[in-house]
Amino acid sequence: MTLTQAYMLLAVSILLEITATGSLKATEGFTRWIPSLISVVAISGCMFLMSHVMKILPVGITYATWSGVGIVALTLIGIIKYKQIPNLATIFGLTLIVIGVIIVNLKNDT
Repeated sequence: MTLTQAYMLLAVSILLEITATGSLKATEGFTRWIPSLISVVAISGCMFLMSHVMKILPVGITYATWSGVGIVALTLIGIIKYKQIPNLATIFGLTLIVIGVIIVNLKNDT
């Protein structure tokens, strides 16, 4: 697997993580079957793909990218779907996360 392929798999893994976590609220404590099934299948696929990504990318780079992008994307989902507007401190913190993920990936020697 090439570095480009690893990043492509990481992108798919991130999409699956966003799907899984984004559907958690709809599970209502895993009492609703369809959202629960979506969440479990998506997170399982996510972890499977990440395990392959980590054959090429270091664990720290993989996890920093996965969690950073996921946090920002899920915050946007919260804003759009649930009308959960972050305060200024949260926006500042998210900005720092994005900057950190960019730095980690640009300065990676892989």
